[in-house]
Amino acid sequence: MQSNAVITAIGTYVPERILTNSDLEKLVDTNDEWIVQRTGIKERHIASDEQFTSDLCFAAVQNMIDRYEVSVADVDYIIVATSTPDSVFPSVASQVQAHFGIPSTGSTDIQAACAGFAAAIQLANGLLLSGVHRKILVIGAETLSKITDYTDRTTCILFGDGAGAFLMETSEGIGDITAAYSKTDGTRGHLLYRSSLASAISGHPIQTNGLIVQNGREVYRWAVSHVAEGVQQLLENSGLLPEQIDWFIPHSANMRIIESLCERTGFAMEQTLSSIQLYGNTSAASIPLAIDEAVRAGRVSPGQLLLLYGFGGGLTQAGVILRWSLPANRQ
Repeated sequence: MQSNAVITAIGTYVPERILTNSDLEKLVDTNDEWIVQRTGIKERHIASDEQFTSDLCFAAVQNMIDRYEVSVADVDYIIVATSTPDSVFPSVASQVQAHFGIPSTGSTDIQAACAGFAAAIQLANGLLLSGVHRKILVIGAETLSKITDYTDRTTCILFGDGAGAFLMETSEGIGDITAAYSKTDGTRGHLLYRSSLASAISGHPIQTNGLIVQNGREVYRWAVSHVAEGVQQLLENSGLLPEQIDWFIPHSANMRIIESLCERTGFAMEQTLSSIQLYGNTSAASIPLAIDEAVRAGRVSPGQLLLLYGFGGGLTQAGVILRWSLPANRQ
């Protein structure tokens, strides 16, 4: 596929408060061993009552500015992938514009749940390739704790809060993005949702309390089969084999899902990055959090091929393969 987009900076942020498995033992009938065995999660970061998704975005972008000494003053488009906006409108992206005083930029939020960050990269790549835009801020951010039912032991153990940002710009040569793939199956939307208005999705009755509701067993079955097929299709689109990819970065939904995806797609766990253990499932933020942790550790370095693959509510899938071009370690 065509691309003239390069990633020129990355930044992340997670709230200070940590919710451990031991903390959850005091809320619901669960324990650390049970949670780790089934999900791989040890802890997750939780936004304060005064923190919202926009605040996490501000902090992630500021982290990017400080580390890479870049300016966002000339950003001409902002894309925020989130399922937990502060409000339906104004968008979180418009609040990012206001916070940083960016004088002339378009902005939009996209809602593709856990596939949101990869979908936003695809969208940014297209906008840059069109020539209409030259510098785009792509952010994946969530405050899932604000819509989590902490009386439901099957879901409250999963979710955390965080944000990650990429700065994407046009280049004179070939861009970083080498392949992309996306797919949606709306007939399964009722398996994972948050609704406060509609009482049905695709004809299936649903709750209307505004909290996350998930049929974990069915989502797991969908992920290990249909998502694995999507990853394989993305590889076919690129003409690459799993062993030619340096790092596989699937959405950090659940460590057991990640292990199953690796088994079905041919990736070794040693070449797989995740943010699940310390951050939980952060939806649209999970992929940039996993990448940045590896960048800081010097594991991801320029020239390496990364396969990013998001999947979740919708049920949606979105993936990209890109060649990393940033320095290996920027603290």
